[in-house]
Amino acid sequence: MSFFTKFPDIAYEGASSNNNFAFKQYNPSEIIAGKTMKEHLRFAVAYWHTFTEDGSDPFGSGTMQRPWDHLSGMDQAKARVEAAFELFEKLDAPYFCFHDIDIAPEGDNLHETFKNLDTIVAMIKDYMKTSDTKLLWNTANMFTHPRFMHGAATSNEVDIYAHAAAKVKKGLEIGKELGAENYVFWGGREGYESLLNTDMKFELDNLARFYEMAISYKKDIESDAQFLIEPKPKEPTKHQYDFDAATSYSFLQNYGLDKDFKLNIEANHATLAGHTFEHELRTARIHGMLGSVDANQGDLLLGWDTDEFPSDLYSAVLSMYEILENGGLGKGGLNFDAKVRRSSYQLEDLLHAHITGMDTFATGLKVAAQLREDDFFKNILNERYKSFSSDIGKKIVHGQTDFYELEQYALNNAPIEHQSGRLELIKAKINQYLLNIN
Repeated sequence: MSFFTKFPDIAYEGASSNNNFAFKQYNPSEIIAGKTMKEHLRFAVAYWHTFTEDGSDPFGSGTMQRPWDHLSGMDQAKARVEAAFELFEKLDAPYFCFHDIDIAPEGDNLHETFKNLDTIVAMIKDYMKTSDTKLLWNTANMFTHPRFMHGAATSNEVDIYAHAAAKVKKGLEIGKELGAENYVFWGGREGYESLLNTDMKFELDNLARFYEMAISYKKDIESDAQFLIEPKPKEPTKHQYDFDAATSYSFLQNYGLDKDFKLNIEANHATLAGHTFEHELRTARIHGMLGSVDANQGDLLLGWDTDEFPSDLYSAVLSMYEILENGGLGKGGLNFDAKVRRSSYQLEDLLHAHITGMDTFATGLKVAAQLREDDFFKNILNERYKSFSSDIGKKIVHGQTDFYELEQYALNNAPIEHQSGRLELIKAKINQYLLNIN
């Protein structure tokens, strides 16, 4: 069964191309800062939004027109696998990622669910034998089904806790079988609606115990997948325990788990937390916790997780700068946890969306690499903090002074001289870099 045959393979044609089915900036083989674009960006297609998303939202039913939607159950799941690998080939996508219920429907019980997964995993494994696309990460969906109304690893019900553990155990086995480079924990329901009926300390302790058991089982099966936690605030619960990068890192530190996990940072989740994408990336980076990225963007005028395909060049530049400063993403990558708009319902819109996202981050990579080569931000910061590089400032940095000496310095230091932050000039110069990109 074929689904994308009427569309061409997507190739790089350059900035002057008017072909809607071609890359304008993403040239996989182009060398940037010592590596190819493909090696830097490690793009991944998100199975859920691309092949299972139906276009529904809180106020309307689905609008998507997909040639596999006349099927149901396992027949539909098998057709989606065929469609997926066809799209991967069209895009020459290096990676893909999925939740367990994205690839196979749940059965009437856990035995049936695992049986369905085994069937589809075997099919995916066969396709991967002749495909260049690898599995960036997989995860267990522990938020959609009503059983998770009170959470999963933070549930007040032990039966649900055990059910969640079984799903993650199965997910780790699937990841090992398919060669997943990472395993993601996204606590979609790991939070609370009200403190009136919540023992926060008990729930956090149980969450940590859950992660400890996952670490233990990973060792038992000799999996080398990197563990990732994906921060997200609010939605769907009022307060989620992995609110943002700083909160997640604090949790991991508190329970001694920070050596076994890194963070998967999502742009849209940063927006919902009241942060910029680059803020979350830097917070993770400076603590050695940046592992992978959900490449999307949110609508600043809407208060929910819109998961738009990335098109903001300015954000892409600053984000790629953080990633380059991190030394890359290692085993992580840029997965498009993004969906086409409800009104973009045709199959070709999936191709246009991925082309847009890949070109956006390719532009960000090129500009960020040039900024680093020119020491653009390094020079700004050296100038701004230069008073700490000599005399009393240097003594502060090296821990060689105290309040007595600082008081004497302050008493004799009048008047205080300030320097401008030059933010307007900095932004203008970044715009120049962007406008000069080829």
